[in-house]
Amino acid sequence: MSSITQERSARADLAVAEGRFPLVLLGLFGILLGSITLAVMMGPVRIEPSTVWKIAFSHIPGLDLWLEPDWSKAQGNIVWDIRFPRVLLGAVVGGGLAVVGTAIQALTRNPLSDPYILGVSSGASTAATLVILFGAFQLFGQYALSVSAFIGSLIAIVLVYMLARVGGALSNTRLLLAGIAVSMMLSALTSFIVTMAPKEEGIRSAMFWMMGSLTGAKWSFLTFPSCIVVAGTLYLLLQYRSLNALLMGEETAVTLGVNMDRFRKVLVILTSLLTGVIVAVSGAIGFIGLMIPHLVRLMVGSDHRRVLPVSVLLGASFMIWADVFARLVIAPEELPVGIVTALCGGPFFIWLLRRSTYSF
Repeated sequence: MSSITQERSARADLAVAEGRFPLVLLGLFGILLGSITLAVMMGPVRIEPSTVWKIAFSHIPGLDLWLEPDWSKAQGNIVWDIRFPRVLLGAVVGGGLAVVGTAIQALTRNPLSDPYILGVSSGASTAATLVILFGAFQLFGQYALSVSAFIGSLIAIVLVYMLARVGGALSNTRLLLAGIAVSMMLSALTSFIVTMAPKEEGIRSAMFWMMGSLTGAKWSFLTFPSCIVVAGTLYLLLQYRSLNALLMGEETAVTLGVNMDRFRKVLVILTSLLTGVIVAVSGAIGFIGLMIPHLVRLMVGSDHRRVLPVSVLLGASFMIWADVFARLVIAPEELPVGIVTALCGGPFFIWLLRRSTYSF
């Protein structure tokens, strides 16, 4: 009787989760929209929310005919050319890192995994620093930074996987330790590259970028990472059953019809691509991929059909507010946003370690 009662209770909990999922999505979308509005409003020059959206809609063909331009040219430049692209880039970066963290945690079956801890971000940073300081990979033209970051992240995650596998078995503890070791080595290599830079101005820019920053965001920075993040998220949503099966173990996943070798390779390439593209536009920003998936699972459970879209929305909102804090807390100076996420993520990581158990 107890097993039947437990099964009925589990079904009831699932039904409740399914029923409240649309409300969660709607609420988080409203929070994201409000976050975008407030983030664009806030700054040395305060702008009313109605003015923010009037300026935004005035750049949409057709709608500009219905709007009376009652804002100044300076307000238009501040909102459209400076604040809006930065806020939207923050949303793309935050949502993308949350998706990558979700995928990596499923791939490794380790709830403590994220691109930063496993060294993936460090690999992307090392390669991207070569482009920034020495002009490497120039044969790829305007995509040199993104391509180099992708190659660096791919090398890092493959190296971590090779170090963690012993006798064909993959230990979660060994994977975490291998990731930390690779991350430290690549971070040291990046620091060495920076110290060898020929220009002091380039060193300062590279150091600021290495700690994560959305400074200098432009509309041209948005198209490519947005397309990659959306495409990667849609692919993972289509593969949500396989991701769910991974959480049950490799043997169970194979029994359920998942081609583990092929799917693992696809996930490695996809997470490396997403991480590389994100690092190329924002630098190395840690802990979002660790925190957000855990918070989302507390809200909607472990089913990736719900976890992935909620992670995108929550990660985007969190990143927007982290960037707002970074640019306003010591204004007119600015903090690297990676410092803000580390101040939030460090204690969260310690809390996870201190828990008696942590699982999906």
